[in-house]
This record gives sequence, structure tokens and C-alpha cells, in this order.
Amino acid sequence: MGSRFPSHQLSNGLYVSGRPEQPKERAPTMSSVAMPYTGGDIKKSGELGKMFDIPVDGSKSRKSGPITGAPSRTGSFGGAASHSGPIMPNAAARAAYTTSGAMSCGGTGSASLKKSNSGPLNKHGEPVKKLSGPQSGGVTPSGRQNSGPIPPVLPTTGLITSGPISSGPLNSSGAPRKVSGPLESMGSMKIPGSAIHHNQAVTVLSQDDDFSFRKTFPKLILWSLILLFLMGFIAGGFILAAVHNAILLIVVVVLFGAVTSLFIWNTCFGRKAIMAYIARYPDAELRNAKNGQFVKISGVVTCGNVPLESSFQRIPRCVYTSTSLYEYRGWDSKAANPTHRRFSWGLRSLERRAVDFYISDFQSGLRALVKTGYGARVTPYVDDSLVIDVNPGTEDLSPEFIKWLGERNLSSDDHIMQMKEGYIKEGSTVSVMGVVQRNENVLMIVPPPEPITSGCQWTKCIFPASLEGIVLRCEDTSKNDVIPV
Repeated sequence: MGSRFPSHQLSNGLYVSGRPEQPKERAPTMSSVAMPYTGGDIKKSGELGKMFDIPVDGSKSRKSGPITGAPSRTGSFGGAASHSGPIMPNAAARAAYTTSGAMSCGGTGSASLKKSNSGPLNKHGEPVKKLSGPQSGGVTPSGRQNSGPIPPVLPTTGLITSGPISSGPLNSSGAPRKVSGPLESMGSMKIPGSAIHHNQAVTVLSQDDDFSFRKTFPKLILWSLILLFLMGFIAGGFILAAVHNAILLIVVVVLFGAVTSLFIWNTCFGRKAIMAYIARYPDAELRNAKNGQFVKISGVVTCGNVPLESSFQRIPRCVYTSTSLYEYRGWDSKAANPTHRRFSWGLRSLERRAVDFYISDFQSGLRALVKTGYGARVTPYVDDSLVIDVNPGTEDLSPEFIKWLGERNLSSDDHIMQMKEGYIKEGSTVSVMGVVQRNENVLMIVPPPEPITSGCQWTKCIFPASLEGIVLRCEDTSKNDVIPV
């Protein structure tokens, strides 16, 4: 009988409505041969061996792909699963489960399931571990195959830190690692002697920063006087020889003696005259000081971020230190320096340093930052707190003095020596001369742009002297009471 709805008969004899299903074309199954692990043997290299006409042993490789005739998936995992890729001879008894291809299940019993990576196995039957990407720490991870960079191994402490493993205090094996280079934060700390010259906060002063009348006296006037006296001696000698009149020559000799005496006087007593000038200079009040005004401030010293320590006595928390060693040169003695003359004292070693510090004004109570560090120009007038006369021919050297010489590679020969040490420590009373600079809420004393002259002191027969940079004046701190701060 006819029907308006199409129907067809199935293979089991039933009739169902609808047209029969058209058979679909099945895509061909692709198979590939996994490259074996050759271990350096070219006969096992597959296509590479064919290129050199070498017979290839293909019995140890099997194709990966779908496995037909697999049993039902109902039940527990039991049998051994096949590896994708070649299996080495020693791996026949290993049970594993492949991560590529179809999974085969067999048997109804329960067994432990082991799994491994897809790929070749080594000679012990274990999967070959292939790692891509850089490895750190020299540690090879086991148990899985990674792609990409390997994370660094944590130190033995278990502490998780940021940055690469080499940036911490421990190395890759957890042992302490030596760190070189400057510290990130200086803080308030003592600077060891070996690091003084490399610290930018410390100003290293030389002998040129001391007062010297020859340096302060104008060179043009000096050479003009020498030329005038030379001409006077020539003219006086000519008149004496021609006319037998010695008046001009006597006048020139008297004037030359007077000028020479003035020069010797200023050379010997010029430093004391400058210190007297500083003492007479009136103190200013920081509260009323204007920006850019040259002032003298007297007050109590407070250390900044980088305190110093004296070289010989090891006095802590200083803002200025000076340790000098002099040698006396006889007729056949060795010179302490290239300019050392016979029968005089010569400088052999000098350690003089200054740093930034604070000063509390006596008059106003305000505190200002004195910029004597970071290579600033400083002229110190600080009395020596310690003077030691050493004569190896008559007395034995102290162990502290021998140790101090050894640390500086100085020999302790049979020379007459003298050590002087001065310092400005925290709590001392000092006088500072400089220019006031106001920067927002910070009050500072900075070096003046040009040297300051002291003027002539006619009553004392002292010529004018120039003061460069910040002037520090401090009396012997060992005789004064230190104010605790």
C-alpha cells in the first residue's frame, strides 16, 4: 500500500519512516612512524639512514594511531597500555598509559595505573626527559616534560623572594653568597678607613688647605718688590764704586731688612692673627640672616648621616678629623717629602677629612646644615688635641703607634717624629663662617663663591689674608666640656 511518507527497512527487518541514511565517507587514518632514540647509532635514525643507503632496523618501531577491536570501556582499568613510539628492549615488562592515540582497556581485575610521557624511552625503560628553555641552578626536574623556562629552585630556607635567585643573599644551592659593591642605604654609620677615599660624602683635605702666607700674598706685588730691591742694590753698588757714597746702598739694605722682617713675622704669626680675626668677628643671628649673607655662627655640633672616627685615638662621632705625622731631617737623613729641607720638620703623612654636620645657633636656637662634605672647600683652624714626640733613639715606641704605622705601610726608622691629631666631635662648640642659603624649610651654611679677605692689621703688622670656602674654628676639645646632644 502506498504512503505519502517515505519509509525503509532496517537490517533487522523493522520498517521505519524516513529515507535511508546515506553512508558517509570515512576519512583515511593517518599514521606516522615515531622517530626512535638512536643513541648515536645511524642505523636507527630512520630517514637519515636512508639518505646514506644504510639499512634501517624498523622492527623496533610501531605505528601510533587508533587501535581497532578494543573491548568495552565498562570495568576497571587493568592491563598494560601501549606506548606511542618505540620501546627499548628492557621496557617490555613496564605497564604504562600513553597520552596520545586511543586508550585500550582489558581485563576486569584492578591494578595500579602508571603513566609516562609520550616518546622514546632510554635504555632502562624510562621515558627520555626532554626540556626546552634555559635551566637554572643545575637541577633537572623529574617526572614531567616541560616547555618553556624552568622556574628557579628556591633556597633551602623556603623563603620566596622577588627577583632572580642570584639577587638574594643566598646562592642557587642555598649557601651564603658574597656581595660586593656599595650599600643601598648608608644611614648613620661609621666609615672605615679603607672606604673613606671612595665615599663622596667625605671631603678629603690636603696640606694646601692650611694657612700659608706665601700663598695668600699677591704674587705680582712680591715679584715687583724683588725687582725693585734688585735694581736698588745695583744702583747703590754703582754709586758706591763711582762716587764712594754709600747712602743709597744703606737705604736699600735697611728697607730690604724691614720688608724681610715683615715677611718672616707674617709667616710665623699669620695663622694666630687669622684666628684672632675670627674670634673678633661678630656672631650673627640665624633668625635674621638674609639669603646670601656672609655670617659667622657659633654653636653646638651635631653629626649628620656620616660621622667620622679619628685615626689614632679612635674618637667616635666626629665631623672633622686631622692626623699628621712629621719627621725631622738632619744632615744625612732621608727626606719625608720632595720639598723637605735639611734641619727642618717635614710632613710625612696627613689624614684630614670633613663631612656635613648640623650646628645649633647659641643666639637664636635654630639649627643649620653646614655643607663641608661632598668635596666642598674648607679652611680649618682647629687646635690639635694630641701631640706626641717620638724619638726611637732614646725611648721605645708604643704598641699603638707601631700598629698605626703598620696599617699605613710607614717604616719606624730611627727618625725623630712628631704626631699631631685634632678633631671636632659631636657636642663640641665651634664657629663657622660661610654664606646663608635658605632652601624651603632647610637652612644651610655653604661656601662663599669668592675668597673673603681679613684686611690689614696695622697694629700687629699683619698683611691681609684670604679665607677660602667655609671657615671652621674650634679650640682644643679635650680641654672643654662637651655638651651632650
